[in-house]
Amino acid sequence: MIDTRPTRRPLVFIAALVSAALLVAGCASSSSAEARQPDERPLAVIYDGPQGCDDCAPAVAKVLREAPQGYRIKFVKAPLKASDLAGAKLYVQPGGGADLERTWQDLKGSADVLRTWVREGGSYLGLCFGAYLAGRDPGFGLLPGDAGGYTDSRGAVVDDDRDTVLKVAWRGKPRHMYFQDGPVFYFDRGADAKGVEVLATYPGNNLPAVAVARYGKGRVGVSGPHPEADASWYERAGLNNPDGVRPDLAYDLIKATTG
Repeated sequence: MIDTRPTRRPLVFIAALVSAALLVAGCASSSSAEARQPDERPLAVIYDGPQGCDDCAPAVAKVLREAPQGYRIKFVKAPLKASDLAGAKLYVQPGGGADLERTWQDLKGSADVLRTWVREGGSYLGLCFGAYLAGRDPGFGLLPGDAGGYTDSRGAVVDDDRDTVLKVAWRGKPRHMYFQDGPVFYFDRGADAKGVEVLATYPGNNLPAVAVARYGKGRVGVSGPHPEADASWYERAGLNNPDGVRPDLAYDLIKATTG
């Protein structure tokens, strides 16, 4: 006779099945929760409009991604909107451009949005041409002073717009940096007391080459030379950096700019 009674499985076996099911469910739930976690890396917004050079925005993006802070990157074009900067820790105006007046015509519509964002606690990083734009007339007016061409300044050791390597004094120590017609900074009298920190000075006249200034609750970092330049920049220009091509100066500037 066939026994039609239900099979009785040992309680230990049933408990094992339940435990395994809960473990699988728990893992799946944990993995899903991790997948839903927001990316907590800081956000950097980089201008990548037609005024920039082909390598400028990608070069600084690479530096920011590899920096100790490990930035997320978003590229934008002009005119800036408040929504472009929402949630961002840093805005970068990279190098490029040859005509300040013409470029300003494209960017001046972004000035109010950018000034408001920095004043309320954002951080602006201007590199070479982007550092010129941090100044006044024309410019965003983010500095307690203005920017002018280093090659036109008294005592400059370079007097044309060729690509070259300059030996600056970075925090008092000699360092070599990629340079191509970048600005020098003229700060208003008493600007030091208003929160200006000069990180590096130019050879020949000791004028500010790299600096960070306060603007409202925010900060403005500016650099005439290019700390973001990678080895390919030097190779294309037939230049050599005696220090080796290293990102530490860029990291120092980023940290000082974002506080």
